[in-house]
Parts: sequence; structure tokens; C-alpha cells
Amino acid sequence: MTEIREEFAAKLDRLAEIAVKIGVNVQAGQELIVNAPVEAVELVRGVARHAYRAGAKAVSVNFGDQVLSRIQVDEGRDEIFDYAPGWRFDGVERALKEGAAVLSVTGADPNMMAGADMGRISRVQKAASMASKGMQGLLSGFVANWAIVPFAHPAWAKAVFPKLQRDEAVAALWDAIFAATRTDGEDAVGNWKAHVGRLHERVEILNGKRYEALHFRGPGTDLRVGLIEGHVWAGGDVATTGGLRCLPNIPTEEVFCMPHRDRVEGFVRATKPLSYAGTLIEEIAVRFEGGRIVEAKASRGEDAFKNLIGTDEGASRLGEVALVPHKSPISESGLLFFNTLFDENAACHIAVGRALAINAPGTKMENAVGANDSLVHVDWMIGSGEMDVDGVRAGGETEAVMREGAFV
Repeated sequence: MTEIREEFAAKLDRLAEIAVKIGVNVQAGQELIVNAPVEAVELVRGVARHAYRAGAKAVSVNFGDQVLSRIQVDEGRDEIFDYAPGWRFDGVERALKEGAAVLSVTGADPNMMAGADMGRISRVQKAASMASKGMQGLLSGFVANWAIVPFAHPAWAKAVFPKLQRDEAVAALWDAIFAATRTDGEDAVGNWKAHVGRLHERVEILNGKRYEALHFRGPGTDLRVGLIEGHVWAGGDVATTGGLRCLPNIPTEEVFCMPHRDRVEGFVRATKPLSYAGTLIEEIAVRFEGGRIVEAKASRGEDAFKNLIGTDEGASRLGEVALVPHKSPISESGLLFFNTLFDENAACHIAVGRALAINAPGTKMENAVGANDSLVHVDWMIGSGEMDVDGVRAGGETEAVMREGAFV
């Protein structure tokens, strides 16, 4: 038992090290802001150790609790759901402008809001999105270095491994997390540098193609996604406006680009559930006309999805399209994670809402023709081993990009 505990502690420490050195890339003299669930304190302490060793001048932690969010939705008076404490986001925005970095630890109960009032949840999300718009703009524009890393929340573990006892499920989820985040080997930092290099090679190839659009075809899907003129594919680590490099998502297997907000046509079916705001949304099916979702269905959580795409005008349009090989390590694990950070790296995906400035570098977002704007940005999975993707050139000719979920 002692050996098992020591092995786990070593892997958790490597995950913390990756988060600090590869994910956020904390610099000497920089403040690190950590957002995490209360259950993740052990990982957060490891992050703090590595951050201070890297020369951080302060590690400031904001712990959150899903149960408190559920209490708010269940017990609050109706008039409170259009309010968000703006001072919380204003403080982080100021810190980012002063050079702080941000690490978010993800891991939650995907069913925490099951049975709750979806109207109230939607209003809470919208109020928070409006209050945090300035902060989110700095992050999506990579003014600051930031990253997201996972934590094996017990309720999340039970959702992934429902037949196991609680402790066994948590251990199994940690094993899956360590595998996906490449912390199993001794040289975890070196493993990540090699993986990022492979993603950069794929980005270079796609940027050389200059496709006008991507055409997705698979069961329940026939979707053409136009790309903005002057688009730039991205994947792996990213340069901030100050020249620092950070790896926003750990794990990551995707390369992604910016759709034109008005040039998406056809229909598409989700291939994995979407966990959003504590609600599980399953079997999403939508139809686009002129870039906008005009029909939307889901077998479970349909109201939550419709509330999401009704947040504002841009929430029913696309801000990202991403390619992920079906045989990615996360997909080959055979697990459904009920967590977007993982499931989006098992399948090609699209995101409704705000576009990412990194896909239109050197251009102010408000001047990028076709860039979508929204208070939200939510990814959902459409890829599978049955998905074909073609690149469409300006003259209309096409060429294969993926066949049966694999890059050609």
C-alpha cells in the first residue's frame, strides 16, 4: 500500500510539474492564479511547490464548490440569477494586465445540476459570462499565459466508472488521467515537448493548404464549414502577445481553426455527450443555414443546449473547428469521460460561440471578417472512426484530409 501511495504521489507531482513548466510556463517574478475545486487541494499544493521553485512571486488560489452552486440555484430568490459579483472577475482582469498567469484545474460532477431549473442555470451562466467578458478577452487573446489541467473528482470518477466502488473509481480515473497527460514516463516534460512538436508539424501542413472550407461526412452528418480568409491553424503550445509560450489544454491532441460565422451549412450529429454547467447533454443534432443553427435537438438536456445557443446572437454560430484523429490516446482508451477537456481530444469537434484570436493573428478580432463573437465558447464532439473530412479549395476542388477518422 505504501508503494502504491508513493507511486501515485510521484505521478501527481509530475502532473503538477507539467502544469507549471509546460502548461502555464510560469516565469520568475510572475504571479500565478489557480482556480480549482476544493477537492483538488493536494494537486494545487504540488502546483504551488513547482511554481515557487520556478520563481513565482505569489500563488493565489480560488477554490470553488459545485455544491454551493447547486444551493444557489435551488434556494436563491428568482431576482438574483441575473447578477454576478463582477469584482471577482475585475480583480483577475487587473492581475492579468499586470502580468499574472492563470491555471485552471478541471474536474467536477457532470450530473450536479440534474433536475435543477435550467432557466436559472442559463441566467447564472449568462450573468457570469457578461461580468467576466474583459477577463475572458485577455485569456482568449493570449495576453496572458494560461492552462487547464485535470483532477479526478470522485463524482466524475463514478460517472466514468459506474460499476466500481468510489475509491476504485477514483484510482481508475487517475490512471486514465496520468496516461492521457503523459505523466507515466520519467521524462514527462520531454514527452510533452516531443508531442507538441508533432502537433506543430500537422499545423504547418494545414496552413500550407489554404483551404476555403472543410466538408465533414459521417452518420447523421453532412456539414460544410467555411473558414475565414487569412485563417491560421493552431495546435500544441501557443505564443502569448508578450512572446511567452504556454500549452492551454493538458491533455491536447487537436489542431484547430476559425470558421466563418456566416458560411456553415448542413447538418451534424454529436458523437459524444456534452457536459455543460453540471448538465449532461446527449445526442445533439443540429442544422445550420447561413452559419446559424436553425434546428436543434438532443435526447437528454435539450433545454440546456437550447439555452446555451440562445445566450446571445453569436452563441448559435461557430467559433472553432478542430481536427483530432480517431486513434488518439484518449479515444483508444475506450472511455467516455463526460468532460470536454478529454472528450474533445478523442474526436473532431466544433465550438459554438466566441472565436479565438489565435486563428487570426495580427488582426484585431473586430476587424477579422467572419469572426464570431459571443459571451460563450463551448466545444462539442462530432468525430468518429466513421468520419471523413475533405478540404475544399477556392476553386471548388476537394482533397481528402481524413478518412475514417484518420489523417491521410
